[in-house]
Amino acid sequence: MNSIQTMKQVTPTELKKWIASGKDFVLIDIREDWERERYNIGGRHIPLGDLIGRTNELPKDKDVVLYCEKGIRSVLAIQRLETLGFHNLINLSGGMNSWKEQVG
Repeated sequence: MNSIQTMKQVTPTELKKWIASGKDFVLIDIREDWERERYNIGGRHIPLGDLIGRTNELPKDKDVVLYCEKGIRSVLAIQRLETLGFHNLINLSGGMNSWKEQVG
């Protein structure tokens, strides 16, 4: 059931609209420090290896968008977090690679 097909996804174009409109959501960058330093779109930085130990920083009462470089690690992170009772998680489809291609 927790397949990529049923997982909530947001495209880079949709996410840019959310940011521009002031939509109430939390953005989490799960990449490593060096990746974030090269390029990021903001949000809270919680590297994947620290994520499970820092779940107290993730709200359960609003949408949480997770992003990584290609959208693969964020899928894995969401699958893990869903087993801990999170049901408000959204994957940035294609990660930063798609963001750079679609919205710059």
